[in-house]
Amino acid sequence: MLNKQEKLTGWLMLFPALFILGLVFIYPIARAFWLSWFTENLGTQLQPVFTGLGNYQRMLGDGRFWQSLWNTSIFTVVSVALELILGLGVALVLNKSFMGRGVVRTIAIIPWALPTAVMGLAWAWIFNDQYGVVNDILFRLGLIDAGINWLGSPALAMVALIIADVWKTTPFISIILLAGLQSISEDLYEAHKMDGASPWQSFYQITLPLLMPQILIALLFRFAQSFGVFDLVQVMTGGGPAGSTETVSIYIYSTVMRYLDFGYGAALVVITFLLLVLAVATISLILKRIRT
Repeated sequence: MLNKQEKLTGWLMLFPALFILGLVFIYPIARAFWLSWFTENLGTQLQPVFTGLGNYQRMLGDGRFWQSLWNTSIFTVVSVALELILGLGVALVLNKSFMGRGVVRTIAIIPWALPTAVMGLAWAWIFNDQYGVVNDILFRLGLIDAGINWLGSPALAMVALIIADVWKTTPFISIILLAGLQSISEDLYEAHKMDGASPWQSFYQITLPLLMPQILIALLFRFAQSFGVFDLVQVMTGGGPAGSTETVSIYIYSTVMRYLDFGYGAALVVITFLLLVLAVATISLILKRIRT
């Protein structure tokens, strides 16, 4: 048992880190909660006016917000699902012993290491309708007769964003899952094989259950990151065409930085934060029940 002096020393040593954590995370969240109760638009008035739930009531009839929330949900669910499937496949391959495995592992994480804005600009050029690589390949294969306007079509623009995001962040999930795979003893597979189990049975009965903690961590990290995506969308489409790829983060940015509507922007931040917390808690509960 620690005595009072040791406990006090421990708290004193933790205080700088806790203070910085509160300054960086807790204060902005608390400030957003407080500001969401006021109408503060520098374009129309300089002094904030208390409106209570006015900003939240306004949100209920804001079609642009609901459209951005739908776009964000589609982007998040599809991209994270694809990244988990592909990341697991890549992790299984990289977990095998083969010549040059170290080099392949290094190359595999390059997309994740690239800055998102730079990568987004590169993908915007790749999907360009006039001189993009994608259209050139499809044309050479005889699949198209004219260039496809990938970033100018509402449905195809979302597809292009998802492809770019999956390409960049699949290595992140594969690294987490690879660490989990390497912690599983080979003796379990050997014993299971001696009992007559097939490779698929070993994967379903050994790999997946023991890999569930890493899957949960990867899903939580990627879900939070995808739900708050900003730089990739801003660089590739800017939220267009016609708002078809506008995410909640892009809408909040426009509300605060373009229209200077700080009160309503804070309300959007609060609702987005609460929805994200609810979604993460739901995912955690579901995966824990599956694990048990």
